[in-house]
Amino acid sequence: MYIAMTITVIVLDSVGVGALPDAEVFGDAGAHTLDHTLQATGVALPNLQRLGLGNIASVTALKPAQRPQASFGRMNERSPGKDTTTGHWEFVGVILEHPFKTFKEFPVEVMAAFDAATGRGHLGHYPASGTEIITKLGAEHLKTGQPIVYTSADSVFQIAAHVEIVPLETLYRWCEAAREIMQGDYQVARIIARPFAGEPGSFRRLGEARRDYSLTPPYPTVLNALQEAGKEVVGIGKIGDIYSRSGITREVHTDSNADGIDQTIKVMSERPEGLVFCNLVEFDSLYGHRRDPEGYAKALAAVDACLPELLEAVNDGDWLIFISDHGNDPTWPGTDHTREYGLLLAYSPGRLGIDLGTRGSFADLGATVAELLGVAWHGAGASFAATLTGA
Repeated sequence: MYIAMTITVIVLDSVGVGALPDAEVFGDAGAHTLDHTLQATGVALPNLQRLGLGNIASVTALKPAQRPQASFGRMNERSPGKDTTTGHWEFVGVILEHPFKTFKEFPVEVMAAFDAATGRGHLGHYPASGTEIITKLGAEHLKTGQPIVYTSADSVFQIAAHVEIVPLETLYRWCEAAREIMQGDYQVARIIARPFAGEPGSFRRLGEARRDYSLTPPYPTVLNALQEAGKEVVGIGKIGDIYSRSGITREVHTDSNADGIDQTIKVMSERPEGLVFCNLVEFDSLYGHRRDPEGYAKALAAVDACLPELLEAVNDGDWLIFISDHGNDPTWPGTDHTREYGLLLAYSPGRLGIDLGTRGSFADLGATVAELLGVAWHGAGASFAATLTGA
């Protein structure tokens, strides 16, 4: 079997490529993050188009390339959800039977326990956009020192605090306390520290200081299999947080999509024996939830502009794979993620792109990574490594 030295996987967070067959159950029938963003803005993505993004079956806003540089397809999500943790866990072999618990308002007993842990009250305590709730309640937070607590359509408990009022270590300690409280019937996928800085009217979130306190996957994943086989697993961006660092051998924190790409290229140049796994979160966090097609399109164009440098960083025999974990159609009603196919593009120098079709599960990605690296994997997912390599 052909063994790749380095496999780089980049998650274009929320860049969905069309509604899944069960999208109607989620209120998302007709959603299409990529097509609707491009149709609303007219932004061109020439490099991604040459790679094969327009060749994916459900993509109509880009013309297909006659000779795509990458193999192309889309992935069906089997788990009953449309959030970050659900998608990323399925990538590495964890298919959920039940969705993570979400709340519009956290139970009284949860908030009482949280207030006891912090020794302060709290502000907010409702679903909101992070930037909007900080704008609305930030000045009161500065006066009272009470943390801003909020949630979303995701399974999250988010805590925002100004770094001059609540030191980072204190905020992180509060998150750890919330993680202990949010168990059993109250269990959510992630507790998120959302530090911010600045003055009223010009608050800014500090992405590089964000921390996610996630549940640990319930059983071993492809990442664990790679680690146990002696391979490196480098998590870039929020990857380490999503898996509660299980199976991650090295972490690289980032503060933007651009920084994520720069750090990924830097790690690729080291040619680690294993997996380089990066998440580019700004599509989702800055533009999808805020329903900002123009901003979303500019973020896509920025990645497109970096693509030649990314491809240049891929050595012979190595692979660069682009995927997405759900949708977040910026033209769709509301502020929630959308239930969509994940995109799939797999590039290796000198190999012509072929149609990978519609994969049965996000878990096919992890099974493929394991096989390419020569690591045994007997969990969920059907590897397409042999199709990629012609073996």
